[in-house]
Amino acid sequence: MTGVTLTEVAPHTDCPWPGQDEGYRAYHNTEWGRPVRDDQRLFEKLVLEGFQSGLSWLTILRKRPAFREVFEGFDPEVVARFDTAKVEGLLTDARIIRHRGKIEAAIANARVVLDVIEEHGSFAGFVWGFAPDAHERPATMAEVPSSTPESTALAQALRKRGAKFVGPTTAYAFMEAMGLVNDHLVGCSIGDLISNDQPHLDEVAREGVDKDHEEKGGDLKAPD
Repeated sequence: MTGVTLTEVAPHTDCPWPGQDEGYRAYHNTEWGRPVRDDQRLFEKLVLEGFQSGLSWLTILRKRPAFREVFEGFDPEVVARFDTAKVEGLLTDARIIRHRGKIEAAIANARVVLDVIEEHGSFAGFVWGFAPDAHERPATMAEVPSSTPESTALAQALRKRGAKFVGPTTAYAFMEAMGLVNDHLVGCSIGDLISNDQPHLDEVAREGVDKDHEEKGGDLKAPD
């Protein structure tokens, strides 16, 4: 582990996409691309990526506190029990994206996550099974792919189980944000920090997945 913690904010941002928006820069510096192995955080990101479809991530980021409130902290066990009355209530809440299909997809995806946890021991263990063995960081934004064979496989595996609003492009954005790939541009100080700590982070992720699985019992199965 280096002497810099992964919660520190770099003094500057080398990836161009956050622009000058302070909240977006903080997201880039403290969240985006950091390996995540917590099932609830992974579910949250999966849902929010679905809501982003056709919109900018900054729009979703600014509404995230409200999303977290109305979706009960993105606890999949709670969201999976949302009924018609709850959906109708969410459709009247102007603080979030009021799209029936996306709201119903969030509920369906919560049930998928619970099924995956039951089958594989953890959602993290399942998702991280699609991380590429090797990944070269892009030098320019033009080199960042919109999808990869791994994101296509992840999307197909989730959709096979009934997930909605999860295509290869959405799955790749999810993989970037949750640290399955490091797409901070070459030379970005945050990307360098993540790369330098990657062996430690991979070990932590594996230990976390193993610990989660041991607590649930059973052997982890390879994802379909």
